[in-house]
Amino acid sequence: MTTQKRNGKGKNQLFTEKLKHNASLYLLLAPATILLIMFAYIPMYGLLMAFKDYSPSLGIWASPWVGLKWFQQYFSSYMFWPTIFNTLKIAIYGLLFGFTLPIILAVLCNQLRNQVFKKFFQVTTYLPHFISTMVMAGMLLLFLSPQTGLVANLLHVFNLKMPDIIANPNSFASLNVWSDVWQNIGWNSIIYLAALSAIDPTYYEAATMDGATRLQCIIKIDLPLLLPTIMIMLIMAVGQLLNVGFEKVLLLQNPLNLSGSEIISTYVYKVGLQSFQYSYSTAINLFQTVINLVILVTANFLSRRLTETGLF
Repeated sequence: MTTQKRNGKGKNQLFTEKLKHNASLYLLLAPATILLIMFAYIPMYGLLMAFKDYSPSLGIWASPWVGLKWFQQYFSSYMFWPTIFNTLKIAIYGLLFGFTLPIILAVLCNQLRNQVFKKFFQVTTYLPHFISTMVMAGMLLLFLSPQTGLVANLLHVFNLKMPDIIANPNSFASLNVWSDVWQNIGWNSIIYLAALSAIDPTYYEAATMDGATRLQCIIKIDLPLLLPTIMIMLIMAVGQLLNVGFEKVLLLQNPLNLSGSEIISTYVYKVGLQSFQYSYSTAINLFQTVINLVILVTANFLSRRLTETGLF
């Protein structure tokens, strides 16, 4: 009994000593922790609205419970399949090119030997990332306008007619994805360049002495050593699969392309903030989050089994 008390006292004393020793680090961590709790955890209380008939006058807790009414309403609504299809179309399209092209760019950039050109190339590919979403949407509308756009004026010189890409619902996914690729390909390649720069140069020297070409070095050295980083980034990207960029989609939407541009996020915005159906929009958003969580856990499990790399 005495030994247990001593052990307990020793553990408490050790914890107190560690706390005092790392007090400055905990103080540095405190602001971020407080912000995380305030803006990420406390607002989760609002998820109760998805299961209630929320009334602002009654508040969240006093509003009557309705169970899964709002989920059933969304699943049976005429907007369910169009929003799911458009979201998955843009998300998978973006994942296919927006995820793979930065890897290719990083590998190719790593093979450049002229350092001046390499730095110039990196800077020119990074710069579009710093263009705001609103400015990017304005540029697209300005350049691709079928009457007064820059591309239309250039085609007019050759007596060619500019198709109305902005108003075409079938071309909306390509417009959104490829503009996003152009804007973020350089920025997204930074983490892969950092991983490639950490590779031991002796691997390349040994491969060169064995007569390996640059392509063989990429296949046998770069890609295998880059695989853990690729898998981590893939899991994170897949975990946000249904969170398609809301701002750009909303800014590029118009009544003519709505059938191809209405995604879950824009529908939630219109239902919740424009139509004031707070409980309904919360239920849709919660459904989207749960699906993302399931996809994230599944992708992490498969990655663990196949590559022994995962987030958790």
